[in-house]
Amino acid sequence: GFIESYNDPLGLRGSWEGLVNFKDSANTARTEVISENAQWFEDHSPVDPRFRKAEVKGVTAKVITVGILAGDSYPATPIGINLPNSNWIRAQHGSKSVSIDNITAAYSAAASGNGFNEEFMWSEAEIEHAKKYAHYVDNVHTDLHECLGHGSGQLLPGVDPDALKAYGSTLEEARADIFALYYMADPKLVELGVMPTADAYKAGYYQQMMNGLMTQLVRIVPGENIEEAHMRNRALIAYWTLDRAAADAKANNCEPAMSIEKKDGKFAVKVSDYEKLRTYFGELLGELQRIKSEGDYEAGRQLVEKYGVKVDPELHAEVLKRYETLNLAPYKGFVNPRYETVTDANGEITDVKVIYGEGYVDQMLRYSQDYS
Repeated sequence: GFIESYNDPLGLRGSWEGLVNFKDSANTARTEVISENAQWFEDHSPVDPRFRKAEVKGVTAKVITVGILAGDSYPATPIGINLPNSNWIRAQHGSKSVSIDNITAAYSAAASGNGFNEEFMWSEAEIEHAKKYAHYVDNVHTDLHECLGHGSGQLLPGVDPDALKAYGSTLEEARADIFALYYMADPKLVELGVMPTADAYKAGYYQQMMNGLMTQLVRIVPGENIEEAHMRNRALIAYWTLDRAAADAKANNCEPAMSIEKKDGKFAVKVSDYEKLRTYFGELLGELQRIKSEGDYEAGRQLVEKYGVKVDPELHAEVLKRYETLNLAPYKGFVNPRYETVTDANGEITDVKVIYGEGYVDQMLRYSQDYS
């Protein structure tokens, strides 16, 4: 339906999305473990107890393989879906989350060996850690974001679900993202078998901070602000954390947990204390949940406008110049396959052929001719 309003800066106009998919049973086991423990995560959330759900209801999740993209999911699709968007339905009945594994796997395969990490990461240590864990940890981040992050917390009685107005989408995505970031580093995930090692989460922390502070800027035209809700969310989290780390370092006369510094004449994100980053994420989660639960429009507006909108022109120019040398596209898109049935002598379907025989432009023209 016309549900998601992320592409409208006013947060009013919805766009239609559609998928044809089948369940990925092996990977769904991971999301089921997370969903089964939803109450534990809610009870241990670093937010004011008034804003926690006393009883988490109806949290279900699965991982899928998508076979066809349609509407606003085509050609650039989300990697996860959480429905419904209605707060009262969530409160009374629960929510459903979906992670799209073959899409994230395709992104990972396309990025392998393209020079991106070598260009933007601080050192060989971050590059090697990313090679080991980044793809898997990114999937866990999506699971936590979709399964638990969006479904966590509650509004106080009488609070208008639309109180945050045009900033609502950004703040909701930031709340779900910071929930995922906070719990990615929790020993509970290793205990549940969701995380492979106690330090795997660091790959996710580094990539999230690098993306929010620097590399997502390749999608922005010079001189323009950040407009899209997910991009604003990532910038908000990263730049708030950068500010928090700087203030903490100044107050305690120590090295900041995270900073942007020049190395070999180029800007890069340096993380020196991942555990302290998690502490900051817990603080921000508490504030984002308070803003949503109380419907504090002004506090939400200030947070987004201060950290999620403006672009540093010097940093932006450098990132664009460095990115250009890699000859990569800032966005990725997907071409739908064509499916042809194979039948036996009795007309019974015995197989389905998956055919990749046309480019994106050819496909769009065919769709226009056949379905307009």
